[in-house]
Amino acid sequence: MGGPTESKDTPEFLTRLFADDDIIKLGPFQPWVAKFIVKRRAPKIIEHYNEIGGGSPILKWSSYQNEQLCKILDQTNPQSAPHKPYVAFRYANPLFEETIPQMIKDGVKKAVAFSQYPQFSYATTGSSINDLYRQSKKYDPSESISWSIIDRWPDHPLLSKTFANHITDKLTEFENEGVDTKNVAIIFSAHSLPLYTVNKGDSYPAEVAATVYSVMKQLNFSNPYRLTWQSKVGPVPWLAPKTDKIVNQLHKIYDGVIIVPIAFTSDHIETLHELDIELKEELKYPDKVKRAESLNGDPLFIECLADITKTHLDGLNNSTGSNNNLKRYSNQLELDYHFFQSDSKNIFNHVSELFKPFK
Repeated sequence: MGGPTESKDTPEFLTRLFADDDIIKLGPFQPWVAKFIVKRRAPKIIEHYNEIGGGSPILKWSSYQNEQLCKILDQTNPQSAPHKPYVAFRYANPLFEETIPQMIKDGVKKAVAFSQYPQFSYATTGSSINDLYRQSKKYDPSESISWSIIDRWPDHPLLSKTFANHITDKLTEFENEGVDTKNVAIIFSAHSLPLYTVNKGDSYPAEVAATVYSVMKQLNFSNPYRLTWQSKVGPVPWLAPKTDKIVNQLHKIYDGVIIVPIAFTSDHIETLHELDIELKEELKYPDKVKRAESLNGDPLFIECLADITKTHLDGLNNSTGSNNNLKRYSNQLELDYHFFQSDSKNIFNHVSELFKPFK
């Protein structure tokens, strides 16, 4: 989704978010309802961004992660080098409508869209795919760029290992404070999703759970753990239990609690403010709760991104004939669109219309 690099950009960011009916359904008057919501919510959100440094660091981290993985790919995949990094956000600059023209200007002919949502949801990765298609039709009608996509990677071993390392770091902190680490609970917190989306067949809850299980397997299931959900918006039912409620309960009966932002690959307002500030203010014993560091610039995480991309590129190079499209996106993506395609306007009839064999 991105985030406003400066807090003053918050209203524009929120307007794009609430106007997107791929992610939030607000009825036939959505553009006007979105403006009304933003007018009410923006001042408070701006205040939150000011409290975490005046904006979101997500562009900084996304750019760094992409630059570093491209440096690795230049070494591991010389046949497709040089690899040039671009960032495109859904609701914040740089948007697809900025990035695609720049790619065309730079002479790019082949591009991998690497979703930085490790777990697929139609509301997140799906919305981004739809926007990529719409903006490509607008800014690249001749289809000069051939696209493929990495649309999910919930249980990659290096992703799990990075999360496990960050949890271990916090367990070590507790140990150094004299806490019995066997009596520390691990709470995995993911951005919640409206239940109407889940009930239609969205794969997000299962893929988040797959990440959690993979991380705990790395830790040999050393501690009790739970998956919880944060960032609910609006009156409709969302995935539960809520992170704040569970942490509030458990930090009173365990010697320590570690919160792990399991669906985010870098810090932004949901980690730096919602977890680090808002949640801590609600707790009776805030010192008993620690948040595992986000993935950000961790070298092992960069290695993870590079390995995923290398595998994807190798698959493209080795795919032929009827298998070609399957290498250009995951085997799950067609089914994802079976459940949700009718909800979206001005998109393809089949994902292969966007992710075609390379020219």
